[in-house]
Amino acid sequence: MSVKLSAVAKEAGVSPSTVSRILNGTARVTPAKVKKVREVIERLGFRPDHAARALAGGKTNTVGVVTQFIDSPFYGEVLRGIEIELRAQKYVPLFVSGHWDEDEERACIDLLSDRKVDGIIALSSCLSDAKLSALSEKIPLVVTGRRLQGPALASLDYDNIGGAKSAVQHLLDLGHKRIAFISGPTNHSDARERLGGYMAALGPSAHRDPRLIIDADYQEEGGHQATLQLLDSGVEFTAILAANDQMAIGARLALHERGIRVPEDVSVVGFDDLYFSRYTIPPLTTVHHSAHDLGRLSSLALLRLMAGEAVGHQLLPTQFMARMSTAAPKSC
Repeated sequence: MSVKLSAVAKEAGVSPSTVSRILNGTARVTPAKVKKVREVIERLGFRPDHAARALAGGKTNTVGVVTQFIDSPFYGEVLRGIEIELRAQKYVPLFVSGHWDEDEERACIDLLSDRKVDGIIALSSCLSDAKLSALSEKIPLVVTGRRLQGPALASLDYDNIGGAKSAVQHLLDLGHKRIAFISGPTNHSDARERLGGYMAALGPSAHRDPRLIIDADYQEEGGHQATLQLLDSGVEFTAILAANDQMAIGARLALHERGIRVPEDVSVVGFDDLYFSRYTIPPLTTVHHSAHDLGRLSSLALLRLMAGEAVGHQLLPTQFMARMSTAAPKSC
């Protein structure tokens, strides 16, 4: 049978409210009394009723996290960063997936709200800015991939434009003039920004060709099919910039299937620098940013919001990582 708080109080010789305050870290008692109560808790095997504590204090010490795909290698690193930081502060994360579907994501948020979470982190949300701002009026909210802020709203994003520009500039410096771009879904702000960085780096020049831009889905198969589409179209290109590493891996497979060597025939660049990118054959040239840090910093921002602090927007840096999947085109 479960041990009640009153039994702990009786055994320790204190009031139930004192036990409760010791558990919450708000008790003003001697260290000796705290030690005694914790020894009794350990000996009796008492476990706090978090649901009852939430009803009494309006706090559950849980945080809702809306990701898109829990099994994604990118989001997996983000979630790990969130989990480590929240657990260090005695918060439990509840993970749900929206699968890039607005209705499903809204249902996830309703589920988390019903669970009375203390705050929500929304990773690359599909919801509109207006809907996210409205949600933050009800519960502290951190969003990634956006530039939003409010009294209980904070946002984090990478320098997607600068990262894409650095990748294209690397290819231009090698001598590439026909650079294809495999985009993520254009209803995602990060995909639009990476496309914008690609276009900005090329400038108003002959290097621009709309036939070299293919929309895909941020998945390996999307990069694979986009590259096959490029090859079957007959359009000339000597390099591919994919809007994330997963699509770059798919592009690499498509080139291999057609007998095209990387980087001897076509250079390939990704974006994200996922942990496996340095272990591909050849190691993938990519734009680095820390998915783990995104999760960690999102948690810290939410903790500050829940404490009543103003946070605002944070723009996280990127770093270009030149590896072995890029080289000068054969014509140079």
